[in-house]
Amino acid sequence: MADVTGDIFSPSRLGDLLMRNRVIKTATFEGMCPDGMVSDALIEHHRRMAAGGVAMTTVAYCSVSLEGRTYGHQMLMGPDLLPGLRRLSDAVHQEGATVAIQLGHCGHFASRDVIGQEPIAPSRVFNLYGLSYSRPMTTGDMDRVAGDFARAASMAREAGVDAVELHYGHGYLLSQFLSPFTNRRKDEHGGSLENRLRFPLSVLRRVRGAVGPSYPVLVKMNLSDGFRRGLQLLEAVQVARALEEAGATALVPSGGFVSKTPLYMMRGAVPTWEMVRVQRGWFRKVGLTLFGRLFVQRYPFSELFFLREAREIRRAVALPLVLIGGVCSRASMDRAMAEGFDFVAMGRALIHDSSFLHRVRRGETERSGCDQCNRCIAEMDAGGVRCPCADEARDQGEGHTRSIEKEDAAPAKPSTTM
Repeated sequence: MADVTGDIFSPSRLGDLLMRNRVIKTATFEGMCPDGMVSDALIEHHRRMAAGGVAMTTVAYCSVSLEGRTYGHQMLMGPDLLPGLRRLSDAVHQEGATVAIQLGHCGHFASRDVIGQEPIAPSRVFNLYGLSYSRPMTTGDMDRVAGDFARAASMAREAGVDAVELHYGHGYLLSQFLSPFTNRRKDEHGGSLENRLRFPLSVLRRVRGAVGPSYPVLVKMNLSDGFRRGLQLLEAVQVARALEEAGATALVPSGGFVSKTPLYMMRGAVPTWEMVRVQRGWFRKVGLTLFGRLFVQRYPFSELFFLREAREIRRAVALPLVLIGGVCSRASMDRAMAEGFDFVAMGRALIHDSSFLHRVRRGETERSGCDQCNRCIAEMDAGGVRCPCADEARDQGEGHTRSIEKEDAAPAKPSTTM
């Protein structure tokens, strides 16, 4: 466990990496990687997060394998990516922050149209998003994908990225192995939790072997899949212990399953119409319009909504933990420190205002202006993640200012008095 002092702005370490405070910008899919490559917009997005005062900003979802993508604008790790990734790392470092990259594989969520082949997964499962079935992975597939994770982590380090976050949550491939809902195998990789852990742990060990003993390897894992037949908290505690033993530097306990409980990991409003607007193709638009509320349930928002379950992980392991889920005020950050968590992770609060942390530190505000409308979700597929509410408020403010300036600059009317 890191040396938790109770001060969110105190320095800390992850492995050999010095962090200027204890706030991490969590991975939120940016939608800024045309053809899977780093764009200037992506670099500027993370530079602004770094300039806003976070200790680390996390580049979201980089696929380790060609067949691991749901969208063509998801980043794909490979030699061609490294120059852009180096530019991004340099931009973040110049602002005094560190940068991590989230490495993952979509498994059965992968789009057949994007990858040009049948998606792979622990078991044969129907992909509602891609409208296709997955092919059960062979042991050869597992060895290859574990190697892809290791190579991706090594390349990230080569590009100046300070840490990697392996995605074991939210229903992606490694989460699909851990969840009894999607892992229906009858061999040594299915059934008991010990068996379901076998492949995910082999991935972590391969990554650790590739990057060395002190390079930070965070693991985002599920506390719960959010539904009855999925992974539950009691098993999540055992997963956390196994990840600690296998060499994780820190854990990020989250929750939810993209195909079953997509907003379980965020909470708040369901922006159905905004999501319909950005869908490609009439079939998806009609389906989401008619059945969206069946697949995208609403979960009421509350601050620190994963705290109760995350406490169980805190009691079970000694390695650093990152508290995520509804961290949106100075009070919630302080409470996380008091509860023994080493870092906090924020997403929507920083998308709403990348300078939020600086403003908290200067005493200018105590709480984020984000109202959890979740309209930012739709923006990920509409040119890049942003907060429409913040942009609208700023535009209104600028319009008001321009109106005042115009009145001030207007010539004075002739006086009617003598």
